[in-house]
Amino acid sequence: MSTLLPDGAPAPFPYKLVATDLDGTLLRADETVSQRTRDALVAATEAGAAHIVVTGRSVAWTKHIFEDLGYEGLAVCGQGAQVYHAGEQRLLTSVTLDRQLAGLALAKIEAEIGPLALAASRDGIDGAVLIGPGYRVQEGPLPYVPFTDPAEVWAEPLTKMYIQHPGLSDDDLAKVARQTVGNLVDVVMAGEGVVELLPLGLSKATGLSLAARRLKVKAAETIAFGDMPNDIPMFGWAGHGVAMANAHDALKAVANEITASNEDDGIAVVLENLLKR
Repeated sequence: MSTLLPDGAPAPFPYKLVATDLDGTLLRADETVSQRTRDALVAATEAGAAHIVVTGRSVAWTKHIFEDLGYEGLAVCGQGAQVYHAGEQRLLTSVTLDRQLAGLALAKIEAEIGPLALAASRDGIDGAVLIGPGYRVQEGPLPYVPFTDPAEVWAEPLTKMYIQHPGLSDDDLAKVARQTVGNLVDVVMAGEGVVELLPLGLSKATGLSLAARRLKVKAAETIAFGDMPNDIPMFGWAGHGVAMANAHDALKAVANEITASNEDDGIAVVLENLLKR
């Protein structure tokens, strides 16, 4: 039961916007969303909050999730580069990576630590993800296009690039890259084997703030859920940041709250408690 106000009306849900990352947060390892979490999100929206997906995935790698969820609202994709209207299936905003700066950044990183394995995400609703030689891809349903000629990477506008190193951990690679080219591009660690180069100044917070403005919602009225260091800017922007139990230590360190894991309905745990107040 919800807490009742003196006039007998239920107390309002304390947030107007629920922002959820996808991988490691809303999605379980099999890329599904539990019924409990679905029900909690429906209850939150019925109580007056909007739900918005904020993911590092490009739109092309996210559309099938929206279809499965019946999701028709706004979504922030591509690490903040794309604001997408799922119901209308159209991009509202799109930020691309300066390819000349990206090439310079890659050259500087390789001069510092040696050859990298590369991948790149092309701009657009159907933008392909290109995978170069030696780049390790996790098994799953996400489509990609192999390339051998580096010229293919630069042939069309990009939202971001992915880098891997044969000897450095993801955290160490991100740290070295940030120290080496942090004045040219932004560098984020977004998951296992996923270190990304982004347009300078771009983050999930950038895209979320644009989407929230369209929804007429303020940062203080937003609760955000995430699991990786790329969610740190989003937590810095939102009024309340909730890290999953499976989250990276760097995100837990800045979270307002830590909930259960993505496999144990961590989002639902928090929303259910808020709905009961």
